[in-house]
Amino acid sequence: MARTFEELVAEAETVPVDGWDFSWLDGRATEQRPSWGYQRTMGEHLARASAALDIQTGGGEVLAGVPKLPALMVATESWPPNVAKATELLHPLGAVVVADPDEPPLPFADAAFDLVTSRHPATVWWSEIARVLRPGGTYLAQHVGPASVFELVEYFLGPQPEEIRRRRHPDDERREAEAAGLQVHDLRLESLRTEFFDIGAVIYFLRKVIWMVPGFTVDRYRDRLRELDERIRAEGPFVAHSTRFLIEARKPA
Repeated sequence: MARTFEELVAEAETVPVDGWDFSWLDGRATEQRPSWGYQRTMGEHLARASAALDIQTGGGEVLAGVPKLPALMVATESWPPNVAKATELLHPLGAVVVADPDEPPLPFADAAFDLVTSRHPATVWWSEIARVLRPGGTYLAQHVGPASVFELVEYFLGPQPEEIRRRRHPDDERREAEAAGLQVHDLRLESLRTEFFDIGAVIYFLRKVIWMVPGFTVDRYRDRLRELDERIRAEGPFVAHSTRFLIEARKPA
C-alpha cells in the first residue's frame, strides 16, 4: 500500500457518492453475494408482470440491468441526485421515475400493480405495498438484515444494544407483512463476508451508506480512521459480515 493515509482520505472524501453503483470499490472492497441472485430473480418476475413498481430504486442501476421490463414500469426514489440519475438511466428503457419522499401513502391508486420490487429499502411500508398490489400480486425484495456490517458500525460507535442489533430481523418483517394482509411464501437469510482493503474504501462506504454511522465525517472520526488504517496495513483487510434476506409475499387473490 504505497499511498499515505492522508492521500487515501483526500481521494475518498471527494469522490461522488450519488447513485447506488459501488464500482468505485472494485479492487478495494469485496462483498459476497447472496445465493439467490436477486437481480436475476427480479428479472424473471418482471418478465412475467404486466405492471410493476420498483420502490426506492436508487440510481436505477439494478432495475436497468434486467433483460425485460413489463409494459408498465414505474420506479420511485426520494434523494434528488438519485432521481436525476435514475431518470437518465431508466427513461430510455420505458420506465417512469417518480420522486417520492418514502413516506406513506405511495402516490398510486389501489391495486395498481401486479408486482412490487425493492432492493435494500431503507423503510418498508407494508400496508402501502399491500394496498397498491392487485389481488394475487407479489412483493419481491432483498432487504438488509439485522446487524449488517456491524463489525464496522461498532468499531466507530461502540457496542450496540440488542434492540438495535435486532432491527430488520426477517421474523419481524414476516409478522408485519402478514399483519398487512400478505402471505409470505419465501424468506431466506444469509450472512455474507465483506472485506475492506484500505481506509479509502471504508470512508467511501460510510459516506454512501449514510445510516451505518449516522453523522459520519472524516473530521469527526479522524483518530479512529487513522487507527483503522494502521490496523489494515499491519493485519490485512478489515472483515465484516453483511446480512441479506430475500422475501416474497403475495396478496391473496
